[in-house]
Amino acid sequence: MSQVGRLSVSLPRYLISVADEIANERGVSRSKVVASCLQELAEKHKIAEMEEGYRVMAEENKRFAKMAFELQRRVVPEWE
Repeated sequence: MSQVGRLSVSLPRYLISVADEIANERGVSRSKVVASCLQELAEKHKIAEMEEGYRVMAEENKRFAKMAFELQRRVVPEWE
């Protein structure tokens, strides 16, 4: 069982209404709705960070391959 903490937040009334509506539809508490939304946001954030990391790695790999190819041409010129 995960530990649970308390958090007091102020939200616009329309968001409270949305949370209540979703909670009623799903038969869960308002807290569960907010926790689910935050969990979804956290997952999207993690995916975005991973995608950025992969883009950076791809650029680094491309630079390394170009450098290695240039060195290979100098060391073994007949491969040109």
